Amino acid sequence: MPHHSYFTTGNGGDAGGEGGRGGDFNLSAEQMDALQSTSARVQIVEIDSFSGYRIYPSKGRLFVRGDSKVFRFAQSKNESLFLQRKNPRKIAWTILYRRMHKKGLSEEVAKKRSRKTVKHQRGIVGADLAAIAARRNQTPAARLAARQAAVSKAKEEKKEKETKKAKPTRPATTSTAPKVSKQQMKGGKGGGR
Repeated sequence: MPHHSYFTTGNGGDAGGEGGRGGDFNLSAEQMDALQSTSARVQIVEIDSFSGYRIYPSKGRLFVRGDSKVFRFAQSKNESLFLQRKNPRKIAWTILYRRMHKKGLSEEVAKKRSRKTVKHQRGIVGADLAAIAARRNQTPAARLAARQAAVSKAKEEKKEKETKKAKPTRPATTSTAPKVSKQQMKGGKGGGR
């Protein structure tokens, strides 16, 4: 079983040992007051290992795992959830969850402006960009005239093809040989062995 240690941070007594103002230090009363007033202004605030909340001096609990990794907890609830191996990213009130789901960031950071997409024209296979632009700028009457000209040209070409086809007619081949299927030619079915 791994070895775990617990430490509660609190007002556990004087570090000096004599219960007075300075212990082993040789400081005057004024120097000691000045030292205490400066240390009162600077608070070392720890962060909860599970929830991400701040832990102020003399509050919270310290948990040291067997591999000597230190975890700090603001409340026993956080410690309990940590020991149950709960994922703080799935628990709605933790800072990790709020960061992951972008909660409360609207006050701190202005939303990024969405870029407008710039449309680019590209040529299609068989027509370059200039040809497409020319077609787009045509008037409907000119477009209709061009279409009718193309249709009449296609009809003329079709007529010319038909007249060329009609002239060279092949003479019908009449052979007197009896019709024989491919299978009979190969010698199958009825060939008798």
